[in-house]
Amino acid sequence: VLTVPVPSIDEARQQWLVLWDHAGRSQAEAGFLLARVTELVGHAAMDRRRAAELHRQYLIERASATARIGIWSCSLPDEQLSWSDGVYDLFELPRGSTVSRAQTLKMYMPHSRRRMQALRARAIKTLGAFNFDAEIVTSTGKHRWMRITATVDGVDGQARRIFGMKQDVTEEKLLAERTRRMAETDALTGLANRGLFQSRLDDLRDDSQARPIGALILIDLDRFKSINDTLGHAQGDACLIEAGRRLTAHCAPEALVARIGGDEFAILFVRAEHKRARERARELVRGISEIVVNCNGTAISVSASLGLAAYNGDTDAESLIERADRAMYADKQHGGRAARLTTHG
Repeated sequence: VLTVPVPSIDEARQQWLVLWDHAGRSQAEAGFLLARVTELVGHAAMDRRRAAELHRQYLIERASATARIGIWSCSLPDEQLSWSDGVYDLFELPRGSTVSRAQTLKMYMPHSRRRMQALRARAIKTLGAFNFDAEIVTSTGKHRWMRITATVDGVDGQARRIFGMKQDVTEEKLLAERTRRMAETDALTGLANRGLFQSRLDDLRDDSQARPIGALILIDLDRFKSINDTLGHAQGDACLIEAGRRLTAHCAPEALVARIGGDEFAILFVRAEHKRARERARELVRGISEIVVNCNGTAISVSASLGLAAYNGDTDAESLIERADRAMYADKQHGGRAARLTTHG
């Protein structure tokens, strides 16, 4: 009788192979037979383990592909990369090709590369972890957003490996951006809406803003109600759209042009532009006065009243709006087209 243990993937279930042989065997023959059977059993167990591992890797790859996730690791300090197929696909590089970290770094947008390098250096120093969303340009020139998760492995306090996952979150980012734009955009004119305008004003005192406020212009189209009543809302809407287009055309890209009411618009100039705000206001008056609508063969020019208030450093949002509104009302009382200016309360 030969009894041989069978290696199992499940260590909780022990299995044995038992052979009965009625033929007489010498001790040497029995030992050889036992060794041979043990070898065959071992090979069979290794084949099963290998098949199970391949199946596990297959499932991981399929799940990763479905979730657009790739697994990566980078040895330290030599920085040798190891990628799953999902990472190659994300960067649009040939699967299995040799890649260097220097090569992949060039595919990050500059702001993402700086952020990632800083987070990575801190994680390596502290044997910590990080995650963030990076913008990349693939090998074919496509812009993608990639969510990186990373953990550092160490031995005796020394970092030896950094590894984690990379996931394509481009669609998620685009959806979030579309949702944000819808929440911040006037549906008719495509300009910023009152919500975004108010949000910018709420940060009036924040000098750390990327675009600190320098001046505010309020614009009101004169006698717009009569255009709506006489020509209909379709013509009125077309007039508002054209007014928004002309306001945008006469402002620097950094300015925020918003529709804040029916026929009311507002422009926030950044601090670097505020000295030119009055000049801009005159250009706006001229631009809007060039809008012409047709009423039963009669051309009607559109005009606007404008009020300008310069930010003086200690004004709150309500005061800034109030000063611009007073200036606009004064302009309207004088027939518009003059772009009144007020700089003090």
